[in-house]
Amino acid sequence: MSYVLTAQKRETAGKGAARAIRREGLVPAVIYGDKKDPVSIAISPKELWKELHTGQTFFASTGEIQLGKAKETVICRDVQFHPVTDQPLHADFLRLAKDAKVAVEVPVNFLNEEKSEGMKRGGVLNVVRHEIELLCPVTAIPESIDVDLAGLAVGDSVHISAITLPEGVEPTITDRDFTICTVAAPSSGEKAAVEDEDGEEGEEEATEE
Repeated sequence: MSYVLTAQKRETAGKGAARAIRREGLVPAVIYGDKKDPVSIAISPKELWKELHTGQTFFASTGEIQLGKAKETVICRDVQFHPVTDQPLHADFLRLAKDAKVAVEVPVNFLNEEKSEGMKRGGVLNVVRHEIELLCPVTAIPESIDVDLAGLAVGDSVHISAITLPEGVEPTITDRDFTICTVAAPSSGEKAAVEDEDGEEGEEEATEE
């Protein structure tokens, strides 16, 4: 588990109860799913902010909510923020069974740009998907997906079929081999700059001869 949040159970739900919780300096939240009744809880805003600052990985990671002596395995599905102060107003946590699978947005890392032949010659990395939605066992959610750009030329593309996913993990889109990124041709200005550099190198070589 990537995090543990301590919570207290709320006996009442609704907007009035939520406002009362906020006046106490806590964040109202709910745990739902796994064919069990929803549980209204209150959590520390400090603890929640700490996890939110991890960025996208918070919403793609499983965690535990400690409720007295009981623990709930969860994944955060939504956090609502105040439109002016950006303070968290409410959080939704999905309860997870041990053998469950969950759809999560996993960030993509692009590696070895300096080893891409196309990018060496002024090509531009066109990122189609910064995150990929994957269906994962709750015990095997990858922190990220790595895409190796080494050897890619201008016009080359990387599709999901080229990525080796962890065992039991699969994309939620299954009806097509979707594109993750391409190496696009340089713009006219960038292309001219590359051609000028090639010309200058040629002139230097001729002078040396």
